[in-house]
Amino acid sequence: MKIGVLALQGAFAEHMTVLAGLGVTAVEVRLPEQLADLDGLIIPGGESTTIGKLARMYGFMEPLRQFAAEKAMWGTCAGMIFMAKEIESATAGKDQPLLAVMDIVVARNAFGRQVDSFEAGLTVTVFENGDSGAFPAVFIRAPQLLAVKGDAEVIAKLVDGTAVAAQQGKWLVTAFHPELTNDNRFHRYFLKLAER
Repeated sequence: MKIGVLALQGAFAEHMTVLAGLGVTAVEVRLPEQLADLDGLIIPGGESTTIGKLARMYGFMEPLRQFAAEKAMWGTCAGMIFMAKEIESATAGKDQPLLAVMDIVVARNAFGRQVDSFEAGLTVTVFENGDSGAFPAVFIRAPQLLAVKGDAEVIAKLVDGTAVAAQQGKWLVTAFHPELTNDNRFHRYFLKLAER
């Protein structure tokens, strides 16, 4: 199993650490040709407009879409925005390049500024019965999942019903940062998706 982490900008090092702890070969992906032999790719949190602009600058957009057509992809926080087909117009940047692969609608920075960061325990519907304890989700300038379409489905919500994670086939998105916790269940779940 070989998993890449898009290393253009953002919290890629933390994902690399979790993957290494799980005994997975992890690669910092900085060039499109590095996608060739991967089983899955994580797009980390960071600044979604910057990630999109750098992806466009380095010729990643079409290679990433081709990769997503066949393999597992997971976007955390900014990565969720980048993977979305639609951003709510009120929060969309003027020049927001999107990969636009997943049938979701998101709002950028929906939970406020960095000072409004918080942690919440989540019930995640796709975790196995033995993994049923609350997941400690860390939200930092997090986007909100406004809607899922097609065969995308919500897999985690806040207590108030706000959707914060979704899956569509081999694609996974989380509005929060699982890599900033000591709980590796989301990474383990993503590895299962990558094995399919």
